[in-house]
Amino acid sequence: MPEQNSSLSSASQPMHRRTLLQAAGLGAGVLAAGGLAANRAAAAPGPGDPTAGALSSVDSGDGTHAADAANSAAATGVDLPLTGGPDFPIGLFWPPHPYETTLDRYQEIKDAGFTFLITGNYQFDPQSGGYALQMADQVGLKVLISGDPRMQAIAQYLSVNDDRSVPSSLTTADATSWVRAALTSYANHPSLAGFNVFDEPAQSRFPTVGALTGIVRDVAPGLLPYSNLVPGNGPGYAAFVQAYIDTVKPPLISFDRYPILTDGIDLNYFDNWAIYREASLKSGLPAWTFIQSVGYNNHRVPTASQLAWQTNISLAYGCKGIQYFTYWTPDPARGEGFTKALITADGKQTPLYGAARRLNRTWLQPVGRQLKPLHSESVQHANDDPLPPSAVAFTPGDRLTSAAGDAVVIGLFRNTQDDGTRYLLVTNRNPDAPASVRLGVNQAHVGSVATFEPATGRYRGAAQHGTLKVHLKAGAAALYRLSPR
Repeated sequence: MPEQNSSLSSASQPMHRRTLLQAAGLGAGVLAAGGLAANRAAAAPGPGDPTAGALSSVDSGDGTHAADAANSAAATGVDLPLTGGPDFPIGLFWPPHPYETTLDRYQEIKDAGFTFLITGNYQFDPQSGGYALQMADQVGLKVLISGDPRMQAIAQYLSVNDDRSVPSSLTTADATSWVRAALTSYANHPSLAGFNVFDEPAQSRFPTVGALTGIVRDVAPGLLPYSNLVPGNGPGYAAFVQAYIDTVKPPLISFDRYPILTDGIDLNYFDNWAIYREASLKSGLPAWTFIQSVGYNNHRVPTASQLAWQTNISLAYGCKGIQYFTYWTPDPARGEGFTKALITADGKQTPLYGAARRLNRTWLQPVGRQLKPLHSESVQHANDDPLPPSAVAFTPGDRLTSAAGDAVVIGLFRNTQDDGTRYLLVTNRNPDAPASVRLGVNQAHVGSVATFEPATGRYRGAAQHGTLKVHLKAGAAALYRLSPR
């Protein structure tokens, strides 16, 4: 699929590369799910089923009860995996395949600073998914199950509708039985965080994705029903994202866009992020993204600084969850010209593994914990000429009066309950060269400036005397706390 889309609203939307990777196993999944439909009574929860009694009454009318379940579950104050708690979610897509699903491999993932994974890479059945959960249980990772045949059959090919005359549909009660059966396959694993409901749905699939999302929230309010959207640009794409929020009522929004091209940087990356930042602020939903950690057709293998740059630009725009595409290198039979990711197709670590390990453990984990609970107040580009699409140029404000030097992206954050404190993330606009910038600090509003030290998790007073001098490596960022006067 092209990396830029001005509008995404038709059912004929072509597959994106993540969807292509997920497509394997769906034929068998439909057959397996069809067998379950004929035998759905056997899927009803028994006395030992951890989901027994968790399902509230099912609407026998138009099926909207399930789609509204996300709101009702949110009202209960349930702390969802990954979105709740203090830890910043750092995930990966395309984990080790079944032959390499071992304790050592999953410890390798944990050692690199990841907190969760999305199953895939031929893990498209309950047996291999359950075995991945066993490994994750032992090392302390969380798992989103992707490709479960029952969930995928509904999401990809059926609809949820209580009008039995609608072709290729399941009633809400039947769909709930299928979801219960899926949950039973993975029960009793502390690593289970939820389900990847649909990867990159077309707008025509939003009602079904919403129904499934609501059913998961209703049946298992402690699990995360997750979906990820295709990238895009412009007003048509912004409307597409809003339609997803309105129809699906998701617990978060996520997109994938891979900006490290063979001929430079995809500048529409900033517009894509501006759309998600606005949607996140309007809806109150956390925004996640995927960063490119593999080379493929028309995209080069990122350097360590380009990996950090994608992460830090995302953080500056208010990102609340980072995911890597991919961890394991997809095999050549997949097409798309995939080259090296963090781990090669034959299981060897590449330089990107070490780069990701350093980035995740020494920067993203500690800085993410600081930024995760904060509200994005503004994001501006200083000295960035010409401005990328949708980027907002720096203007003097209550905290910063000037920005002189190299191009940087300045994210300003505050606590949810505004106490006057501001948190300043300054990100190098250049992924390939160092940058220096002098920021004027408005001493009428800012009493002191402190630098965040990731190694200690503490803030240290910074000398500024009205000017904050920031020196950044290629793709790097620095975090400051501006205390009110």
